[in-house]
Amino acid sequence: MSPINPLRRNPWFETVAEARRRARRRLPGNVYGALVAGAERGRTVDDNTAAFAELGFAPRVAGHHGERQLATTVLGVETSFPVVVSPTGVQAVDPDGEVAVARAAADRGVIMGLSSFASKPVEEVCAANPNVFFQVYWSGERDVMLQRMERARQAGAKALVATLDWSFSHGRDWGSPAIPERIDLRTALRMAPQVLPHPGWLWRFARTGRVPDLTVPNLRPPGGPAPTFFGAYGEWMGTPPPTWDDVKWLREEWGGPFLLKGVCRVDDARRAVDAGVSAISVSNHGGNNLDTTPATIRLLPGIAEAVGHEIEVLLDGGVRRGGDVAKALALGARAVLIGRAYLWGLAANGQAGVENVLDILRGGLDSAVLGLGRTSVHELCPDDLHVPPGFAVTLGGGSGSGR
Repeated sequence: MSPINPLRRNPWFETVAEARRRARRRLPGNVYGALVAGAERGRTVDDNTAAFAELGFAPRVAGHHGERQLATTVLGVETSFPVVVSPTGVQAVDPDGEVAVARAAADRGVIMGLSSFASKPVEEVCAANPNVFFQVYWSGERDVMLQRMERARQAGAKALVATLDWSFSHGRDWGSPAIPERIDLRTALRMAPQVLPHPGWLWRFARTGRVPDLTVPNLRPPGGPAPTFFGAYGEWMGTPPPTWDDVKWLREEWGGPFLLKGVCRVDDARRAVDAGVSAISVSNHGGNNLDTTPATIRLLPGIAEAVGHEIEVLLDGGVRRGGDVAKALALGARAVLIGRAYLWGLAANGQAGVENVLDILRGGLDSAVLGLGRTSVHELCPDDLHVPPGFAVTLGGGSGSGR
């Protein structure tokens, strides 16, 4: 009698680290490699997570509160706790992709960020979750960007996220995954040696009668076909980089809540305020931009101090535990965005896996609020942490780098 597969017997996992292990076992090597991502040495990827472990809690021994408030708002949208699903491109680790993530987020009462490079159309995602923030790059001509924004608005997106933190760095010391432009018979045969050892992942797609979709339907021109991911990426690379006037134009044309993602410097944060943004995300694109950029949690305190009284400040990068969420809030973040964590959950167990990850983060955050003697996430402050000397890093904070 063959032994029972423990993953089949109990699909639940208790940490994001276990979700990552299961995702690695389940996915073909190239697919898993795309989720790991990173750039060059991977120094920033590692620092994004390691920096959280350098921060210590300062727990209280008595006077704890039996009821704690975790809910908040981000850009005026209510969320059950301060975690936002970060927009990530082409979630082909599961047949339902972004729709499965949107359902999980809706079930747990959190906001869904949807990438313009997603594998599912914005209309389907907004139907699955009424609280969607749509993400765009500065890509293509202005009239094309206007068409994409208007489509998202008509679908029901409640905020626009502009991602600018990518310099198209190439090369990873551990090797970049070979990702095909599309899945056809020839590609399937070439990938068979990688895919066949992972029958669970293959079966997910086989039972739906679909193959992984590597097109980006949210960039489909009116009356035309959706471009492939690499076609869209090429358009993005070929578009001249935006200026601060372009950021202001985007914000004005959108006309609603506007989040600028990718801020690492205090002077950029101040310029974002001048451009009229509603919020910024302190982000180094999950370590996928310029390697050796400091961890975002190191950059957060200086930026939050500089502009947190004027706009909402979010943090993106390295969040793996509910305690990480608490630390970010204590250092000035309104909320955090998560990327790899929920993608590993999606790969491990579909929609239920994403829900599992959100439950892990919520439970860890609640434990931190309890142990710190607080009644609400809004009460968390630097006094709740041990911040070692030299931990915080301020970039662009010189006297000549402000407004």
